[in-house]
Amino acid sequence: MNLAQAVAAGAPPEELARLDVPPTYRAAYVHRDEVGMFKAATHTNADTDKDVRLSLHVGQVPMPELAPDEVLVAVMASAINYNTVWSAMFEPVPTFAFLERLGRTDPRHDLSTHVLGSDAAGVVVRTGAAVRRWKVGDRVVTGPAYVDGEDPIAQHDGMLAADLRAWGFETNFGGLADFAVVKATQLLAKPRHLSWEEAACNLLCAATAYRMLVGERGARMRQGDVVLLWGATGGLGGYGVQLVKNGGGIPVGVVSSPEKGELLRAMGCEHVIDRSGFEDLADEKDWRRLGAEVRRLVGEDPGIVFEHTGRETFGASVYVARRGGAVVTCGSSSGYDHAYDNRHLWMKLKRIIGSHGANYQECHEVNRLISLGMVHPTLSRVYPLERAGEAARAVQTNRHVGKVGVLALAPGEDLGVEDHALRERIGEERLRLFRRAPAAP
Repeated sequence: MNLAQAVAAGAPPEELARLDVPPTYRAAYVHRDEVGMFKAATHTNADTDKDVRLSLHVGQVPMPELAPDEVLVAVMASAINYNTVWSAMFEPVPTFAFLERLGRTDPRHDLSTHVLGSDAAGVVVRTGAAVRRWKVGDRVVTGPAYVDGEDPIAQHDGMLAADLRAWGFETNFGGLADFAVVKATQLLAKPRHLSWEEAACNLLCAATAYRMLVGERGARMRQGDVVLLWGATGGLGGYGVQLVKNGGGIPVGVVSSPEKGELLRAMGCEHVIDRSGFEDLADEKDWRRLGAEVRRLVGEDPGIVFEHTGRETFGASVYVARRGGAVVTCGSSSGYDHAYDNRHLWMKLKRIIGSHGANYQECHEVNRLISLGMVHPTLSRVYPLERAGEAARAVQTNRHVGKVGVLALAPGEDLGVEDHALRERIGEERLRLFRRAPAAP
């Protein structure tokens, strides 16, 4: 029995420690030689589909050595994030540029293959010499922030570190693989009531939403705050809605179809806006209509707008936020080049808050909420690792709700649950809500 088989079979820690680490392992990766594969077509047709199934491969890659502060995790399950799609499209820049820069201080990362993935749940199988809090056999989930723990700013807020990197996007050896290399300061205990795939789908999006809405450096939502959330049944929005409700806020969710609206209501979000009813959200006429619809639903303008969609919605977000309100943004999935009417910002004393990922403490705080059963997974679909390209394609084309999971060493779904009593108290209906939602065409 090899190490991967032993982990999948649930072997005890002493057996995992005894077995050899393999020289290669199975992973989903992009290849440096294919960086320009979409360029020729793009020059001839601006609407060319950059299909990530063509660039995202699954195969054997070399196993790296561990640094003293790192841990080797046998990955039971992972998940797709939009940074995986960007990586496989080689946009906005090819991620090999990140690996080359990191390679100047850590040559292990600067390879011809880039193993992707910024979420994972699995079992610790090796620890570096400087790791104290984790041991072989521990069941863990991974946070996405890859930070130098010796940087003084990390003691204040790791997201301000000069060398902050998104693991599996700006580093190599990510979570879409049978094994992953992480810093010890990325690890948290796996929620015991969740399956491997449910545990793997949470931290990047849930912690990002937590920092945006709840954390000291975000919008600092208070009880009674009206929060407008774009993409409210997506990977980020699904956690944002839960955090708003948990904190006593009033979520107003924006979705793109009646079916997603029904899912939002099943989550307990009473106020739903279908954006398909708006002709052009870049036009101030539709900004006014959107603001009027929010006031019709809740009686006032939103104090916080939860932004991650970017170019298509940013002008509307700045407009509809109330006087003195805030737009908190963590991304731009529809484009980075934002346009908005600055008069609505400065004359009404509004704020734009940039938010990126989450620090280790914020990951710990949201993982605690998940472990207590107060925040639930938004997992909707699960693919095997060999179909990672199709999983990423579903996210690229928005044919999903919530998060898309990927099984690595886990031999099937619904495995890894330890606390059955808590799971029963929460109920399968709540835990599997997103999996019961119909898939987009």
